[in-house]
Amino acid sequence: MKFTESNSISKIVKIWLIIGIVMVFFQVVIGGVTRLTGSGLSITKWEIVTGTLPPMSQEGWTSEFDLYKATPQYEQINKGMSLSEFKFIYFWEYFHRLWARTMGFVFLIPFVFFLIKGKLSKSLITDLCIVILLAVIVASVGWIMVASGLIERPWVNAYKLSFHLSLAFILFSYLLWTTFKVFKPRPKVFHNSMLRKLSLGFVTVLAVQVFFGGIMSGMKAGLFFPTWPDMNGEVIPSVLRESSMWNVNNFYEYDKNLFMPALIQIIHRSLAYLLIIIGLTFFWKGIRAKVSSNYTKSLYMLITMLVIQAGLGIATVLLCKGSIPVDFGVYHQGGALLLLMISLYMLYLTPKVSS
Repeated sequence: MKFTESNSISKIVKIWLIIGIVMVFFQVVIGGVTRLTGSGLSITKWEIVTGTLPPMSQEGWTSEFDLYKATPQYEQINKGMSLSEFKFIYFWEYFHRLWARTMGFVFLIPFVFFLIKGKLSKSLITDLCIVILLAVIVASVGWIMVASGLIERPWVNAYKLSFHLSLAFILFSYLLWTTFKVFKPRPKVFHNSMLRKLSLGFVTVLAVQVFFGGIMSGMKAGLFFPTWPDMNGEVIPSVLRESSMWNVNNFYEYDKNLFMPALIQIIHRSLAYLLIIIGLTFFWKGIRAKVSSNYTKSLYMLITMLVIQAGLGIATVLLCKGSIPVDFGVYHQGGALLLLMISLYMLYLTPKVSS
């Protein structure tokens, strides 16, 4: 089998990788719409092949609706909904799965073609195999997540949802990093240990923030404390100051009282403040280091996106009056991906100094 040199990957392969990044980006965004509209449990079966097409007749729609009526979500939340209302939530879950299937074809078929034609380097083949493995894991955990809401609770398990979201971000990050290596195999890097540490610290805290953001979304925690900078008039909600509330059962039965929504909001807000502190420090130190114009532009992009993301987070919380604002929630999730893209690129430009 022929292999291409790492520094001479063809233009068509590069375009294909960019298409992959864009598709994963929108898959995460569509997943956000699906979650925030409560559509994730509308399809009760995982049919990889036969589930490619939606119901094509009135009888088919009735059958799908009957399956949904047997779920806790219908009984406890959506009982009495019309067929047209069911079709709306069915659409978003179907679109989410269809986009995932389309990604599979867009990725796998060209991958096999490029492999046969010898257009991939050995290192790129290894990276792409890891991407495929990650994609399979994300899809599998996605079904496990959906199944968690078909038995007892009317929503998917918040912890499983966050795990699924975090894996999707990992998949996106790995594919993005792979693309960086293809486009800039020998970039102009900066061996600055201070900038390296700040960059790595920012990415690490951002990754943790994404995980807790997923939990917050899964618990719909914004609905219980839709105020800022206080939390319903308190700096720290009183429920967190009650020692009796700190028990294992409240972590598991998070939808029984305000303990977990309050705790998750405190953590999510605190991590946001920490990100801002690290981001501002990173920006200030980076500007003073007087590195290349490309790196300086990236610093400005980072701080701009950080401010936008913080604003979107605050707006989302303030608009949680009775229901989650789907549009702002989706913008906030998409913003996290954009912030991750910029911060990963800056980390790529500040590699670890080899000893």
